[in-house]
Amino acid sequence: MVKEYLANSRIKIKFLPSYSPNLNLIERLWKFFRKKILYNKYYDTYEKFKNKCLSFFKNINEYTDELSTLLTENFQIIGEQISKI
Repeated sequence: MVKEYLANSRIKIKFLPSYSPNLNLIERLWKFFRKKILYNKYYDTYEKFKNKCLSFFKNINEYTDELSTLLTENFQIIGEQISKI
């Protein structure tokens, strides 16, 4: 039933091996988020922290250039590169 639905929809399923967060696009976004919002930052109240987090996602278009290089599907097959060495 699921395979039939996917065959007739625009949804494409990509297999990701387990323990490979570098291939998972949402993990890349979370890493970018932590870099911009959390790293070397101190928020003296929870409210300031929460507002900064919400502001990041409301204004995510400001980071389009940076995110466009991180959130791609340009995966490299490492096995082929290693066998050439």
